[in-house]
Amino acid sequence: MSYLLIGIGGAFGAICRYILGLAVMRNYQDTFPRGTWIINITGSFLLGLLFNLHTQGLIQDWAMSLFGVGFCGAYTTFSTFGNETVQLIVANKLKLAAMYVGSSVLLTLTAAWLGWVI
Repeated sequence: MSYLLIGIGGAFGAICRYILGLAVMRNYQDTFPRGTWIINITGSFLLGLLFNLHTQGLIQDWAMSLFGVGFCGAYTTFSTFGNETVQLIVANKLKLAAMYVGSSVLLTLTAAWLGWVI
């Protein structure tokens, strides 16, 4: 049953990531990969929140499988983050690449922590 819940959550997470990524990039035409940046920050916040609720026994294992592992796992995207960073480096946008990496790490960790403490 867990596999099915993870798959369902993953399908919805991937669809949400795709739609949000397109919407963000449609509104911002600069070279900063803002879509992935926003997705990873919000996904880190949500997973931090879910993990804390789960450890307190406020959400069941099935909900953690569906939303935490499935949805958040497919919604956030480390591989895209890595690829976009390489693209910035290859385009010789080293400052922008450094800003992307630094702010992504700092903000996703902060978002996960905020999700945990809320």
